Amino acid sequence: MAYAEDKKPRGKAIGPLARLLPYLSRYRGLVLGALFALILSAATTLALPLAVRRMIDHGFAISDGTFINNYFGMLFGLAVLLSLASALRYYFVITVGERVVADLRRDVFARITSLSPAFFDVNQSGEIVSRLTADTTQIKSTFGSAASQALRNTILCLGAMGMMIYTSPRLSGLALGAIPIIVFPLVAFGRSVRRRSRAAQDTLARTSAYAAETVGAARTVQAFNGEAAASSRYAGTVEEAFEAARAAIRSRALLTGFAILMVFGSIVAILWYGAQNVLSGTMTAGTLGQFVLYSVIGASALGQLSEVWGELSQAGGAAERLTELLREEPAVKESSDPISLPAPPRGDVVFDRVSFAYPTRQNTITLNGLSFHVHPGETVAFVGPSGAGKSTIFSLLLRFYDPVSGSVQLDGIDIGEASLQQLRDRIAIVPQDVTIFAASIHDNIAFGAPEANREAVRAAAIAAQANEFISKLDHGYETLIGERGITLSGGQRQRIAIARAILRNAPVLLLDEATSALDAESETLVQKALDGLMKDRTTLVIAHRLATVLKADRILVMDEGHIVEEGTHQTLIAKGGLYARLARLQFHDLERDTVSAL
Repeated sequence: MAYAEDKKPRGKAIGPLARLLPYLSRYRGLVLGALFALILSAATTLALPLAVRRMIDHGFAISDGTFINNYFGMLFGLAVLLSLASALRYYFVITVGERVVADLRRDVFARITSLSPAFFDVNQSGEIVSRLTADTTQIKSTFGSAASQALRNTILCLGAMGMMIYTSPRLSGLALGAIPIIVFPLVAFGRSVRRRSRAAQDTLARTSAYAAETVGAARTVQAFNGEAAASSRYAGTVEEAFEAARAAIRSRALLTGFAILMVFGSIVAILWYGAQNVLSGTMTAGTLGQFVLYSVIGASALGQLSEVWGELSQAGGAAERLTELLREEPAVKESSDPISLPAPPRGDVVFDRVSFAYPTRQNTITLNGLSFHVHPGETVAFVGPSGAGKSTIFSLLLRFYDPVSGSVQLDGIDIGEASLQQLRDRIAIVPQDVTIFAASIHDNIAFGAPEANREAVRAAAIAAQANEFISKLDHGYETLIGERGITLSGGQRQRIAIARAILRNAPVLLLDEATSALDAESETLVQKALDGLMKDRTTLVIAHRLATVLKADRILVMDEGHIVEEGTHQTLIAKGGLYARLARLQFHDLERDTVSAL
């Protein structure tokens, strides 16, 4: 399902962070170490006011230099202990944060790669990548800093309140009475911060998605003089992201200012009342000093909690977006008890009364009761006008989608009941738009068979007519070929894809317009490679250029989602139907272009 842009967060501001607790539970040792260091650090801090009271009430009263020196020595010892506890706290907390975020990124990426193509039909890749990077970075910052501060300040706040009650129940009653006045608005503000932070993160994700799309199409943008228009649109999305971020910042600023005002305003009022008690002789100066220090510790902790609450709320929005991805289920479900495909594989393909409509266009029938049978080792070509449903056949056979009705079978087994991995292991595809990764040529050829050694990769490249141009590169098979193989020609990319398919050695081969965008020389080399690849394999070919399907055993002519003609090139020409019309148009255009060239 697509992510609704106006989705409203529900529940507590930091509630989504609770969904990350299973990741923390994997590292109990680190978590316990962090908690121990936090408690030790807080306890050391809370011990300081006790020493101050003793000095004020006893050391200064009797002017005992030795007494004061001993207490300052003790205070230095507490400082050493506090520094050690703080160092341990930093180490354990940061390590936990890094480990949790690494696991989270791994799981989110694994979930993304397992989702069906229907998910990517309605979600921009740039936005998904933004969730994987920006949102996980936000969570890492929270676990590494905000969560640690939140726990430490919570312990300090509770400890300081306990010691305030121990020191002076009367003054503490006034202080504790002010807490609900402070806390309840903080919670309300926190929800506002989370809502605005979620909106800011969504806006930034859309900005990143547009940037990724534009950068990927830089040549097209420049070819159409679209730089100004692209920059203007991106500037607009950046400004929108800024306004959303400023709204979130405004909420956090109000939250912080209100909290500090209420906290320290309450302290001033309570201390004024305590000073009156000292003047009346009902409280010692040391007791008031101890109470003051605990009040400052508690107020400071509560004030910092207000700031941390804003960060946690922002991280809650990031966690919510990531857990949406983790909860996303593939539209194509793996069978709970898959049936094993027969061994050895035969490559027998059957479409039995298959009807299908894409999820994003459910009112438009792409395939309408389609039936055909491709026998093992047979080469069958699919031709027809654009939109006839040819590419959809490949998508259904690879089970990127499930048919609305009917069944698709491989070697006598309904592919909906087979293991997805086993199904796709038996199919190799050479697409029209070849996917080349920003890696070495070896890694690109071996993508479908990562265990393949150098000799196997080279043998596949030789069979694909690719070894000659690869050998001329500076680093041969270790040459890095750039994002999307930008440093290679179209024919070279196609031959890399053919070598990848040869190395896969699958019994079923899908060729989707494999030579449509090539020049004559490249097409000759690629066609020669394809002829070797198709030998002894069941091959399904999609081609608009009819010259590439003349060698097919059968040609199936499609129109509006079903087969309207079937036969060889000669028999279909003789029928004078749709195929004959398409052939007449193509060969007429070819003849006209040839004459023009002469």
